[in-house]
Amino acid sequence: MRDFHMPGRSQVFATEGMCATSHPLAAQVAVDLLRRGGNAMDAALAAGLVLGICEPQMTGIGGDCFVLYTRPGEDRIRALNGSGRAAAGANAAALRDQGLDRVPLRSPHAVTIPGAIDAFCHLAETEGKLGLDILLQPAIEYAERGVPVAPRVAFDWARDAGTLQGAARNHYLLDGRAPVTGQVFAAPGQAEVLRRIARHGRDEFYSGEVVEDMLAALNALGGPHRAEDFSATACTPTEPVSGPYKSAELVEHPPNGQGATAILLLNILSNFDIAAMDPLGADRIHIEAEAAKLAYDARNRFLADPDHTTGLAHMLSPDTAARLAALVDPDRAMASAAPLTEAVHKDTIYITVVDRDRMAVSLIYSIFHGFGSGIASEKFGILLQNRGAGFTLEPGHPNEMAGGKRPMHTIIPGMLREGADILTPFGVMGGAFQPSGHARFVSNLVDFGMDLQTAMDTPRAFADAGALKLERGYAAAVRQALADKGHKIVTPEVPLGGAQAIRIRPDGVLEAASDPRKDGCALGY
Repeated sequence: MRDFHMPGRSQVFATEGMCATSHPLAAQVAVDLLRRGGNAMDAALAAGLVLGICEPQMTGIGGDCFVLYTRPGEDRIRALNGSGRAAAGANAAALRDQGLDRVPLRSPHAVTIPGAIDAFCHLAETEGKLGLDILLQPAIEYAERGVPVAPRVAFDWARDAGTLQGAARNHYLLDGRAPVTGQVFAAPGQAEVLRRIARHGRDEFYSGEVVEDMLAALNALGGPHRAEDFSATACTPTEPVSGPYKSAELVEHPPNGQGATAILLLNILSNFDIAAMDPLGADRIHIEAEAAKLAYDARNRFLADPDHTTGLAHMLSPDTAARLAALVDPDRAMASAAPLTEAVHKDTIYITVVDRDRMAVSLIYSIFHGFGSGIASEKFGILLQNRGAGFTLEPGHPNEMAGGKRPMHTIIPGMLREGADILTPFGVMGGAFQPSGHARFVSNLVDFGMDLQTAMDTPRAFADAGALKLERGYAAAVRQALADKGHKIVTPEVPLGGAQAIRIRPDGVLEAASDPRKDGCALGY
């Protein structure tokens, strides 16, 4: 139990339905739809679309998604890959010939075809109850009327506004400036696109005037995109990957997401007695940091489009984890793993919903970097993701850019099975941090018996780009002890990620938590 003298949040409890996400308006939309007879998928999709208006720097209809979900009465966890592909004309050799060693973040070459809308329409039809037109109405209304900008959103907006270019500046700046907290932002062009989808379905987004608008923006900047790239977009049902951590089982979306990295990281940590360590102490942080360096090095070697990922079984093997764990010196930091050739960053949204029938949805939806590519279509203001920056230009690499290929993705929805009777859909936003965030969250629950909210609230650490990032919540003595082990200590400007979770308890009660690092909340009824 938390100290009620101190600032903080309590877990949220309900019995009929629950949503946890990063913006209160989206959480309320989800609960409203549950009350109207929608299921968890209806609620998650509707709220996710609202988040594209409430947090446009993080996500939107020009982005991708991944989803884990259950059906009532089934023990099986299902997965859907809603990530888009590179244009057929994408060519790594052509970029290398220009002297480039990575995909430029803010160029049309970084723009992969948006996959989220196709996935949302598919899930509304196959898993939802209410129908696509009803699910789109809240986002249409908020896009038309506008929403007051929340504090964390305003903070991010000001930091990332410089990436907006051309028409994007007209659509996402107010009088040429980033909006401040409480200022109203509207997206009438997106409202019109959503109306068309509500009337006629996904083809309204992937053909006709909407595609012409996106193509005009991309082709004017030299992008190789064609109408056929959009019309061919299709989500892919797939099977999750999973791995045990003591009494629990972590379930992740398979590649091209990086969920396998979280499983490998926990497999490495299982070779150490983490539970015997101080949860906020230097020893735990050091072991996690060293394990993360090794797990991320494996990610960079193996993960790619699922048709090109060949080392997954080796990566998830306990024997592989044991051999990697043996490389960890408990008293000294190792050199960082090979520098990434892919661009990784931190911008996304996550939503989880559970309904009265105990359907559970874990959905993550993103445009990658802050404001994605910074490129938006002229008429409708569709901001396009830069997921193509997740490709490498290294010849022969499984993740080498090529036409029609999906890039390695940082976004990962998760589910945790705690024994036979408890299921916890959860996610930790934060780009490259996400596997470390998943592992830390699971360890907080399993090793230290923390409740969901405490497991989110505790300070975070992340070994990244040759430094150990420590949030300000760690004591000075811990920082010094880590420096003495050879870590370069950095305090990040932005907190590490943001998390949401719902635990389905065997007594029928839903328990939820929402990360204070974001503007959101958990709501139930």
